[in-house]
Amino acid sequence: MNGARTLATALRVLRQLRHDPRTIALMLLVPCVLITLLRYVFDGDPRTFDSTGASLLGIFPLTTMFLVTSIATLRERTSGTLERLLAMPLGKADLIGGYALAFGALAIVQSALATGLSVWFLGLDVIGSPWLLLLVALLDALLGTALGLFVSAFAASEFQAVQFMPAVILPQLLLCGLFTPRENMQPVLEGISDVMPMSYAVDGMNEVLRHTDITAEFIRDTAIVTGCGILVLALGAATLRRRTA
Repeated sequence: MNGARTLATALRVLRQLRHDPRTIALMLLVPCVLITLLRYVFDGDPRTFDSTGASLLGIFPLTTMFLVTSIATLRERTSGTLERLLAMPLGKADLIGGYALAFGALAIVQSALATGLSVWFLGLDVIGSPWLLLLVALLDALLGTALGLFVSAFAASEFQAVQFMPAVILPQLLLCGLFTPRENMQPVLEGISDVMPMSYAVDGMNEVLRHTDITAEFIRDTAIVTGCGILVLALGAATLRRRTA
């Protein structure tokens, strides 16, 4: 990977996104709107918001970054942009790294907005540090970016990219422990949930929610989410195609 080429790719993507206000709104504002909606859904029971809000604070950025990244990357390929770029001295790793860097910068802003809104304006009560909550939210958003880059290689149209969402995101949402503790699930489903990265994203949020200090479980959860993101980015670089057949 060449650092200069990766940075140039990231800057190009950010310049393109600057002219797409709808995409920026989807990435930055939608998680804030959803977490606000959730807060007032449980207006009469703030404890429920405290118990679910932290988990969803990681799930919402992951989901929106997955959706936006997969569609944006596919659009580049179907328009022929990737084919032209890869005809230049630009490796697949440079390209994937540039996209990850650009969307990662937006993920930082997105996670900061959603976390700040939840903790300081919506009254999300967490025992641990809000900065740790922000860290997990950021790692979740970066994981969503990596997953979006990966699945875009297997979609032939933007519609197909959207179709990957119920196949990739919704099973993780159902099995991550948001609705019921994972140990209460049917054993086969519990085993499946143990290999899904969203499960550890939710576990990491819950560790911050319940403990004042950094626990061994928190370190494990964040390490797994980070490792999954790196692995998926490597797979995305390996499976990247120049154009849609």
